[in-house]
Amino acid sequence: MKPRAFFTLALSLTAVSTTLFTSLRAADKDNKDDGKLRIICFGAHPDDAEYKSGGTAAKWAALGHHVKMVSVTNGDIGHWKEAGGALAKRRTSEVHNTSEILGSTGYVMDNHDGELMPTLENRKRIVRLIREWNADIVIAHRPWDYHPDHRYVGILLQDAAFMVAVPFFCPDTPALKKNPVFLYSSDRFQKPYPFTPTIAVDIDDVMDQKIRAVEQLRTQNYEGGVFGSDEKMAKIPSPDDKEARFEYMKKSWSRRNGREADKYRDLLIKYYGKEKGEKIKHAETFEVCEYGRQPSAADIKKLFPFYDK
Repeated sequence: MKPRAFFTLALSLTAVSTTLFTSLRAADKDNKDDGKLRIICFGAHPDDAEYKSGGTAAKWAALGHHVKMVSVTNGDIGHWKEAGGALAKRRTSEVHNTSEILGSTGYVMDNHDGELMPTLENRKRIVRLIREWNADIVIAHRPWDYHPDHRYVGILLQDAAFMVAVPFFCPDTPALKKNPVFLYSSDRFQKPYPFTPTIAVDIDDVMDQKIRAVEQLRTQNYEGGVFGSDEKMAKIPSPDDKEARFEYMKKSWSRRNGREADKYRDLLIKYYGKEKGEKIKHAETFEVCEYGRQPSAADIKKLFPFYDK
């Protein structure tokens, strides 16, 4: 066998094995109707869903609701120094560790990083995941983003929004009786139109928990992901100094989710009232997709049961 062919085969087998590992983990959570909400968050890579929805996921989980964080690719080129099956395995482990802290379920699909396409086969796989989870809420990227994998996750979710309720599409997995609410996670892109949130969530009470969770994504945070280098890593606190590393992460993420709170202050005031809304320091925001079920104000209060807490 030629070296290139052998490498490709080994990479594929490793990707499959990591997916099976997270599949077994996903199976640990009962998907029967227990009266709790069921949320599935899709990100392109093993960090995106956690970055965008990790705080809200922790709040749902704390109330006993079920949250599944899905990476649509295995992240196997998302590093400046390593790639392939070994990296995919590391990033799958990171997702597992992050889910343990958030109280969610992690799952990594066996698509190569940077090669995701909005194919019929991928549409079917996404539809099956949403149905198997019996989702009330589906969250994903908008289909206007800097990264092709992000864009195509958005397209795949749009394509799934109608099909999840069609009985003879993927008839091996029973269609949903209800159409979920589909949401976009936040981004900074302006064309063809800017992110326009419908929902804002105060995450002050879980901010440290979110930071502890995303801190587990070491390949991306402490090693810099694609844009890392030895020089950049030398500026980061030593792994032996856990508190210094946490403070390093806290500074970055407080700024990131703080900007989101400041930018959408009016929306926080709408949901939490003026007195509390003006004091919120960190937020995650979501935009209702025009596909899928369109929630009323009362629906939003039920789907995001945090506003009166």
